[in-house]
Amino acid sequence: MKTRLLCLLGPTAVGKTEIAIQLAQHLNAEIVSVDSRQIYRQMDIGTAKPTAEEQQAARHHLIDCVDISQPFSVADYQSLADAAIADIQNRGKRGLLVGGAGLYFRAIVDGLFEGPGADTGLREMLEQEAEKLGVETLHQRLRACDPISAERIHPNNLVRVIRALEVYELTGTPMSEHQQQWQQENQRYPFTAFCLTMPRALLYSRIEQRVDVMLANGLIAEVESLLAAGYARGSAALRSFGYRELIDYLDGKCTYLEAVDQLKRNTRRFAKRQLTWFRKDTRIEWIDRNSTPDIVAHLLEKIGEI
Repeated sequence: MKTRLLCLLGPTAVGKTEIAIQLAQHLNAEIVSVDSRQIYRQMDIGTAKPTAEEQQAARHHLIDCVDISQPFSVADYQSLADAAIADIQNRGKRGLLVGGAGLYFRAIVDGLFEGPGADTGLREMLEQEAEKLGVETLHQRLRACDPISAERIHPNNLVRVIRALEVYELTGTPMSEHQQQWQQENQRYPFTAFCLTMPRALLYSRIEQRVDVMLANGLIAEVESLLAAGYARGSAALRSFGYRELIDYLDGKCTYLEAVDQLKRNTRRFAKRQLTWFRKDTRIEWIDRNSTPDIVAHLLEKIGEI
């Protein structure tokens, strides 16, 4: 029988890493990152990757395991996560899932939405349309046929926008409706999940402070080094927030202040989408970090009731 997984979820900048490390130390657990960007070896500052000291304080899995140039899917992530969880449990430790990628979380606990196979011709047509008219045009089309998926997928995430449009074109049903057919009662692992939250204004303030710290710590130099190394500007990794805004600045498409403002705005929007995703899962227990004095003790007490 699989050991129950513990899950600490939440939006970016809510403070998951610090709490997760303390939990891992108390529970003889190892952390499995549920993050769609920290998997990339070359992206450190812009993904708020745990520092070397933090990774020494508690062992982390699924960090620094993929090159930016490698194709990487949710199915690839699921395979790596399953292997990490099996390794952790085989050594008598507990698995602690930590992160904010709702789709990756669902891939672990509920499995994947397989959907129709890829239609190469349709994808090429959509890619050409995006190149000619812009990704935003495709995102607007997605919003018209599948507003739920459009809310979840950032306009610049071309791979996911195209996949959602592909599913709709091939099946006539929005991808969001297909995903609702995931059977939660047939979940792949037993688990207990908590989602950290805090008042929206406070969270947004923390996000803006985090962006300022990233910039002070050399985020622009990190982006410059990735471009100098030859990584494609259009890769899925570099289209993510924190990188595309600064690439636009370095390419002369906007001023520095405009790039920073856009980065903060996009990060706030990303956090909002994360919260929306997790609110739809009734199995997750919400904890307001701001109103819980000793949150680690609070979580340990709740875990002890399982």
